[in-house]
Amino acid sequence: MDDFQNPVFSAPIEGSLQHPDQSASQTVEDNTTLDEPVKDTIIRDLKAVCGKFTHILYPRKNSELLKDWDLWGPLLLCVMLALLLQGVQDEKTGSMGPQFTEVFVVIWVGAAVVSLNSSLLGGKISLFQSICVLGYCIFPLFLSMIVCWLAVHIIGHATASIVIRILTATIGYGWSVYASIVFLGESQPPGRKALAVYPICLFYFILAWMVATYS
Repeated sequence: MDDFQNPVFSAPIEGSLQHPDQSASQTVEDNTTLDEPVKDTIIRDLKAVCGKFTHILYPRKNSELLKDWDLWGPLLLCVMLALLLQGVQDEKTGSMGPQFTEVFVVIWVGAAVVSLNSSLLGGKISLFQSICVLGYCIFPLFLSMIVCWLAVHIIGHATASIVIRILTATIGYGWSVYASIVFLGESQPPGRKALAVYPICLFYFILAWMVATYS
């Protein structure tokens, strides 16, 4: 009978009977946030959003803005900017400023069109990553809007106020364009960067014009 013994089963059985995926599932359970309190989740997300704002103030390449993208910051900036621009009346012409929905549509549709153009030109980042960057880069224009709003309510509609609004909107416009080019410029093919930058400049120019005119 020894001659017919199967050599495969001649060695003793060794090893652990633990499920091979048990350690991996345990790691996933440790990293999940389903059991995290809502307060901790909100604080963590707010810290992440504020951290991305600092990347816009000091733009540099290889930033975490593209790696860990979100739309909370762009949504917050869009709502705040729309509230500040909503229904402001020009005393000289009597025309009313843009409504909340108009500002909302201009920002999101404009960012989507610019991002789609970037993707069609062969960009290396996704559509939502591009929308995230364009949305966060509105932050300098939002700061310009606050300065213009203070200038109008403190100085009034005098010549000095108009000069401050134009200069502030121009600085915010240049800052937004520069930050977006820093983050999105490397994602475009070398021969098509100009075609991708032009819509970005036009998008922020429209927002800067609204800030300077209806603040």
